[in-house]
Amino acid sequence: MVQRPIYLDCHATTPVDPRVLAAMLPYFTEHFGNAASVSHLYGWEAEAGVQQARATVATTIGATPEEIVFTSGATEANNLAIKGVAEAYLSKGRHIVTIATEHSAVLDPCRYLQTLGFEVTVLPVQQDGLVALADLEQALRADTILVSVMAANNEIGVLQPLAAIGALCHTRQVLFHTDAAQALGKIPLDVEAMQIDLMSLTAHKVYGPKGIGALYVRRRNPKVRLAPQLHGGGHERGLRSGTLYPPQIVGFAKAVELAIAAMPEETERLRALRDRLWQRLTVLDGLHLNGHQTQRLAGNLNISVAGVDGQALLLGLQPMLAVSSGSACSSAQIAPSHVLQALGLTEALAFASVRFGIGRFNTEQDIDQAAACTIATVRSLRQVAHV
Repeated sequence: MVQRPIYLDCHATTPVDPRVLAAMLPYFTEHFGNAASVSHLYGWEAEAGVQQARATVATTIGATPEEIVFTSGATEANNLAIKGVAEAYLSKGRHIVTIATEHSAVLDPCRYLQTLGFEVTVLPVQQDGLVALADLEQALRADTILVSVMAANNEIGVLQPLAAIGALCHTRQVLFHTDAAQALGKIPLDVEAMQIDLMSLTAHKVYGPKGIGALYVRRRNPKVRLAPQLHGGGHERGLRSGTLYPPQIVGFAKAVELAIAAMPEETERLRALRDRLWQRLTVLDGLHLNGHQTQRLAGNLNISVAGVDGQALLLGLQPMLAVSSGSACSSAQIAPSHVLQALGLTEALAFASVRFGIGRFNTEQDIDQAAACTIATVRSLRQVAHV
């Protein structure tokens, strides 16, 4: 049997935890009803599972169940938050603020709104990936309706100061949205303490199923108004039409429940594995750590290696390691990561980057093998380059 690569790409997705799968299975066969069919037992069973899951997800972030709107994932949640606010608050203004290192699921809806006459301010970040609060404060205007800053970056793992941003936004009476797809289950999140008005969530980054996520929508102090982006049935209190998928929703809640229960110990374990990997890699010359050294997700390590071709590096690692590069590939065009370029990296360094996403099922042996493989690959490429 061919040995499969060691999986170290947990920011891209994670495997479904067996305990999550076990919770989901009855909702495919026994409790298969439509949660909106409230006139018989099958619908009641499905609805009960959905409502319990809604309460679990809400509790995780300090919200109420009524503030959770289930979506197909964080991309849809981001679109509903950004476009929904833009349409609902037209009378107040057409100005939105975000940052240069956001996921495309935030930047692309913002660009779309620009074609409709909205003005978007995209703030730079500092070399460590953090937004400067002074820059954010200066960007806010009387017609600013929304600030969108992600909780944890999907490439460099940097944790933005959510509470400080939330306090600033509320002082200026501007709504605050955060894409927390990478943060859920990995860092404490509290929408009240952090003064967050809208928060996008997803299951598949936290050992749950793909295709399910949620948007938290604040219902008081202030009550957030949203224009729905999907129409047809009025599900989710009119904010997101479409038949709910109980197996995924129940799996989402189970995944979150497991992650929260293990968070303190798992955070320390992942941090130890990440630091072990970094220390082993430091034997390489020209090694650069991308993003803040400590204010980052415990399982994230994003590095650039000077003097190495990025594509050759990834190809060299592929047989042994499943990792991602900091560069994004589109059909017929390869471009360096916009996140790494926002940190001030040269195009060459941005291309020569590797993102290690360490997760629940990784071991010290995985880390040691990953380090040895990376070191050997880099040295081999450098040797070839100098022949």
